[in-house]
Amino acid sequence: MRPFPWNEVMGVAFGVLRLPPGAFWGMTPRELNCALEALCGSAPGVPARSDLDQLMQRFPDFDVGQ
Repeated sequence: MRPFPWNEVMGVAFGVLRLPPGAFWGMTPRELNCALEALCGSAPGVPARSDLDQLMQRFPDFDVGQ
């Protein structure tokens, strides 16, 4: 498990969103996520199984030795 990326999150909160420290530390993770989604848009969802199956057919895994 990776540690939480505090430096990156604080950099965006203070540098991009221009939040004062008190506002940042008073936010819930959900509130911060909403602010980031308003700025950047929401993350794309996971691919459908049928799309994944098509990709796996087009780009099959293979052994490097073959």
